[in-house]
Amino acid sequence: MANGGMYKVKFRRRREGKTNYKKRAVMVISGKNRLVVRRTNRYIITQIIQARPEGDVTLVSATSKDLRKFGWKGGLKNLPAAYLTGFLLGKRALSRGLENAVLDIGLHVPMAGARVFAAAKGAIDAGMEIPQSEDSFPSEDRISGKHIADYASSMASDEEKLKSRFSDYFRNGLNPGDVVENFEETKKKIEEQVKAEAKAEA
Repeated sequence: MANGGMYKVKFRRRREGKTNYKKRAVMVISGKNRLVVRRTNRYIITQIIQARPEGDVTLVSATSKDLRKFGWKGGLKNLPAAYLTGFLLGKRALSRGLENAVLDIGLHVPMAGARVFAAAKGAIDAGMEIPQSEDSFPSEDRISGKHIADYASSMASDEEKLKSRFSDYFRNGLNPGDVVENFEETKKKIEEQVKAEAKAEA
């Protein structure tokens, strides 16, 4: 344990491993809204956050759990789900006039091709302006889930292993070999439905 009068106790959220205050300060000073991307053991969570003197305010949000309403039958924490969640958030944000943001990945390690960057790519493809290097994004094949379909195809000769490994997919009525088609259908439905909702609110 640290001793001495000069020792300072870190802020609670830093002690809990939730907030890097140095990075947060830079983003808050920029005056721009933040695209906050977080992942849990079950879901991908995205939010557009605005910093105000009284505290942060969530302007719009989307989680991978929302994807079920748009027909997504795949996993809720994989790369395609992360991209689609970001895409959904981006479309919702644009319908509310929110066009710009800076990416906030919190304490996640910034590894190229990670799910947090897949979510950012989704928001950018939706039409938002978010400064980010193209090198950080996953490949288009991984974003669409082609790697999942290829992996499932490699197990086609062992039906029992295939059903065990992709039990959630089969339970939701999706053959893992068709995940790319399901991805494209979900993306299209998100675009159509969010556009219709925005038109109805106008």
